[in-house]
Amino acid sequence: MNKNEQLRWPVHALASRAFAEISTMTVLPLLEKVEQPGFFFLELFETADDAVLLSNSEGQVLFANAQTANLFGYSRAELFGRPIELLLAQRFRESCDASNAIHRSATEFQLSGCSKEIFALRKDGREFPAEFSVSLLKADGCSVFVNTIRDVSERQQTQQLLEDAYAKIEQLKQHLEQESVYLREETKLENNHASIVGQSSAIRSVLKQAEKVASTDSAVLICGETGTGKELIARTIHDLSKRRNYPMVKLNCAALPPTLIESELFGREKGAYTDALTKELGRLELANHSTIFLDEISELPLELQVKLLRILQEGEFERLGSSKTLHVDVRMIAATNRDLSAAVKKGTFREDLLYRLNVFTINIPPLRERREDIPALMWHILADLGKRMGKNVARIDASTLKGFQEYTWPGNIRELRNVLERYLILHNGPVFRAKIPAANGSGSRVNHTMEEVERNHIVRVLRSTHGRIRGKHGAAEILAMKPTTLDSRMKKLRIARRP
Repeated sequence: MNKNEQLRWPVHALASRAFAEISTMTVLPLLEKVEQPGFFFLELFETADDAVLLSNSEGQVLFANAQTANLFGYSRAELFGRPIELLLAQRFRESCDASNAIHRSATEFQLSGCSKEIFALRKDGREFPAEFSVSLLKADGCSVFVNTIRDVSERQQTQQLLEDAYAKIEQLKQHLEQESVYLREETKLENNHASIVGQSSAIRSVLKQAEKVASTDSAVLICGETGTGKELIARTIHDLSKRRNYPMVKLNCAALPPTLIESELFGREKGAYTDALTKELGRLELANHSTIFLDEISELPLELQVKLLRILQEGEFERLGSSKTLHVDVRMIAATNRDLSAAVKKGTFREDLLYRLNVFTINIPPLRERREDIPALMWHILADLGKRMGKNVARIDASTLKGFQEYTWPGNIRELRNVLERYLILHNGPVFRAKIPAANGSGSRVNHTMEEVERNHIVRVLRSTHGRIRGKHGAAEILAMKPTTLDSRMKKLRIARRP
């Protein structure tokens, strides 16, 4: 039988043939025998990619292949006659003894062996993860154990990389799913707003300020009465910025109760509270690399103002129910219809947060200070509403136009749009006519408080819908608000459902 034929034999068959010779050898003759070309059994072990050692029933090394020396840093002469547990980390040496007990009770050659996940120990004291397996060979009444030690460091690193990649994919999947839901909701809301229209010096000044600050990452505070278009200015800043390729994320701080604002803004872990059945990303994570717009910032609870300050200073926060610190790159734009300096004096708004937000302030003028823009706004809104309703307005009645320009519009553009929509529903013919809101006994006084303005406006709309909030042409739709948001505002302003 030639060498090639013998190499095709199973390992245990070759081992059986050679074992009678091996078992009678001393250590030194065995070392010499390894180099002899006729000793094919040991040559097979020499070409193995794993460390292969032969040991007796006492666990003493009789033979070690070249890979053993490469992997552990010992010379083969150092290993012969020494216990094989020398190559195992201390905490795994008991498992080696257990393996020997199994081997001593074995009666036949075991091809698969007993495999264990361990940490092996190099000569220099460094450990590495390994797979340790032992097989029993019996020949002519003698026994020898074939010990195989496989370095699995690279395999474990690859497995960890795969696990990290899967975790990242899952995280991105959740982010995209929640971003998709958010964008669908935002698309519905955006259709309820008119674009920025007007050529007055007041509105041109605002747009110039927006253009200047858009190229920076500075925080922006937009101040103005209800319905002046603060969100539209925020969106303009975002669309002109380097972050425009990501969607702007917004949160109305007055639209949710304090108990829900935290999880909505910062996100939550599964089990963070009783109803938290799944993990949910917050608006801040959705706004990473983009812009977050916080409307009605004055309504943010004091305990959350501290966390928001940390975002502005360090870009760090934790999800609700988690101690892991997350980092985001977010540009913040806040809006308010209140005097934040007065809120600081009252103790309802943090002074340090005001300083961080008030880096660049844009004051949006009320509609009564830009009356020359009212005709253009009327035409723009009527064209938008007419397209949706299938109605065409060829001309606006002159008395209607004059009355609208003389009215003080306490609800500003939002009120203007709602009045035009209400009368367009009733409109027939090419000429548009409408009664000015002042005819209903409101709006003749300029020095209203903001709460009075908002309350009066909501009351008028509720009256026009006979107290109906939800559904088509309900108060929530006319006011361009979610029904839940309107309910919250009505509760805060103490407005009855049928005023």
